[in-house]
Amino acid sequence: MKMSIMKKLCLNGLSAICGVLFLTGPSVAYEINHKLSIGGVVAGIYQYDSLSDSPGFDSTGRGLLAIQPEVSFTPTGSDELFAKFGFGAGNGLMEEGKSPFKLAPWGGDTQDGVKDINGRGRDYLLTAWYKHTFTFGDDHTLGLTGGIIDATDYLDENAFANDEYTQFMNCALVNGPHCFLPSYDLGGAVEWEIGSFSIKGAAMALGTNAEQGEFEEPYNFYGLQFGYRLDFGLGEGNCRLLLDTTSDDFSNVAGTKKERLSSVSISFDQQLGDVLGLWLRFGWQDDEAAIDYKDSYTAGVNISGSLWGRDCDNIGIGYAHLRGGNLDVDKTDVFEIYGRFAMNDIFAITGDSQYMKDFYKNGSDDPSAWIFGLRATAEF
Repeated sequence: MKMSIMKKLCLNGLSAICGVLFLTGPSVAYEINHKLSIGGVVAGIYQYDSLSDSPGFDSTGRGLLAIQPEVSFTPTGSDELFAKFGFGAGNGLMEEGKSPFKLAPWGGDTQDGVKDINGRGRDYLLTAWYKHTFTFGDDHTLGLTGGIIDATDYLDENAFANDEYTQFMNCALVNGPHCFLPSYDLGGAVEWEIGSFSIKGAAMALGTNAEQGEFEEPYNFYGLQFGYRLDFGLGEGNCRLLLDTTSDDFSNVAGTKKERLSSVSISFDQQLGDVLGLWLRFGWQDDEAAIDYKDSYTAGVNISGSLWGRDCDNIGIGYAHLRGGNLDVDKTDVFEIYGRFAMNDIFAITGDSQYMKDFYKNGSDDPSAWIFGLRATAEF
């Protein structure tokens, strides 16, 4: 007799959670001195997908362990040298050929994702950069960064939907899936903040466009974000406009011409008192190149644990609707709800449920699934 989904989820997820507990110990935060510190994140994740209308794919449960240590050296108050590494065991439900969906139910790095990064032949070193900050006043700064960077550290921010380790797990609710933000390659970033206004930009040279055969080649990425911080008296909020594009190194649908990727995104987040937070993220992408999704519309609610006397806990509820581009997907819907329980300042456990459904243009089966997950995270 088959065990129930939830029983299987709990039993298989236990090993990932225990692994994080073992690695974490009572406290792993360590500041060597006032200039040198080490930190990072360790996450054990298990997800089980109960599939429907998915011929050739079976319902399954898979786990992974992700470890990302980092080191920071600040020789002066204006300078910082930083490096982050990524190690992993397992690919979870993101194992190649094991999922019928276009989107990943977890938006983080996997075992395969930290090897031969962007076709550079580099393993495990995710970011390594130098930053200098010019301070012109109490609320006026300019930061310049160069090295191996991650565009998502500077662009497409959102207070409640931006971190797969502590917030939503599905990649559609972590960053806008229409705006193709690259990670872990050569580039530079600018961060200019003056009062409530901010302008951030990133430019990167990527080793591969991830196309196959003769169409694979390097490309460049450029992103620019305008932000404004506001406060209505109920709590802090943010409004951001993101413009990003690439060099013309991506194939069109017919494979006869090279085009550039371009998109526009709008992101809002607003705290409403001590308990409630709301967020929105909308985006539109040009379809001259071959793309899976043209538009995305996501929104959600964050409920603080202060409602039940635990400020560090929270519940997140999010929904994403994505309209297909010029390939085979017509639309995708994602719904996710999670509850995060903080055991202390370092360790937290999250229970997560997702519903995903892809609709295709060619009249084939439209796969759907309930995905149940457990995530244990240690941040130090």
